[in-house]
Amino acid sequence: MRETRKSMKVVVLAGGISTERDVSLSSGAMIYRALKEKGHDAILLDVYLGYEDEWKNDSDMSGVFGLDRDWAKDMGLVTEKNPDIGQIKAMRHDGEKNFFGPNVIKLCQAADVVFLALHGENGENGKVQACFDLMGIRYTGTDYVSSALAMDKGLSKELFFYHGIPTPASVCVKKEDYAKHAEAGEEISFPCIVKACCGGSSVGVSIARTEEDYEKALEEAFKYDKEALVEQYIEGREFSVGVMAGKALPVIEIAPINGFYDYKNKYQPGATVETCPAQISQEKTKEIQRYAEQVFCVLRLKNYARMDFMMNEAGEVFCLEANTLPGMTPTSLLPQEAAAVGIGFGELCEEIMRNAL
Repeated sequence: MRETRKSMKVVVLAGGISTERDVSLSSGAMIYRALKEKGHDAILLDVYLGYEDEWKNDSDMSGVFGLDRDWAKDMGLVTEKNPDIGQIKAMRHDGEKNFFGPNVIKLCQAADVVFLALHGENGENGKVQACFDLMGIRYTGTDYVSSALAMDKGLSKELFFYHGIPTPASVCVKKEDYAKHAEAGEEISFPCIVKACCGGSSVGVSIARTEEDYEKALEEAFKYDKEALVEQYIEGREFSVGVMAGKALPVIEIAPINGFYDYKNKYQPGATVETCPAQISQEKTKEIQRYAEQVFCVLRLKNYARMDFMMNEAGEVFCLEANTLPGMTPTSLLPQEAAAVGIGFGELCEEIMRNAL
């Protein structure tokens, strides 16, 4: 692994107002601390709230760097409870007009690189990336086009089908066509998975085994998006594979102790048994890694990403989706996969930054 330039000025950008805000802040806090330990001038900044203090009127924000500031922690934003998004929005008088909080753009422009620890809406749908591209701000992760493609599960699955990447059969149901939703249910037999088309962290995801389940699942999905994806349920084992600069990391198996790999099981320590490298044949390992690298190319991804898979009892592999800004929390999968090949968390963060530069 190549050495990253020391004492870089880094904004770790987290938070926001998506349903994954709390996970984002947890990821950001870990990344921030790891970069500080590596000797970088890092600050952890909430993208929506920004930070107002003695530097708020300065045209040159570079003086902020070098200070040991975990602003999200200072403001009490990293908590163990799910935040009240309405309360967060109330902290900004201009919140409906501008997604970026005070001084966020100035600080990002003054940085050598912005480490995106954002998850969910705006952070992963390409809007922040497109804005940064126009402003010449360097950032980690993939660009705005591939972010948008991967965020929309319906679009990404169309590309999977076109390029011969196995993926569960699915149909999309639009909220305005809700009265006709029974037609979609007839195409995908029970049990089926219902999920928000542009969601993340399994928010708005349900397993429907009956018509009543299906009705409730659609209602839940429509809370988070105007379009829902109804997908064939695959009974079997779940796996994930990180890809960095086009090369797959070891495969990790995910086995929830109870239920499926939902939001709670993803982020509650001890709720899931994770095995890396996965205990599968070398042939199956290479097959899953090959598909992960193919998805990386098909969706035009850059820097790093993580692909999720299911394998049924017959050994058939199905790609579920791609994650363009994988979680970097204590229970996240990508850091575990990197650790399996001797890459520590701090080194992983530096490698991601180096690839961005």
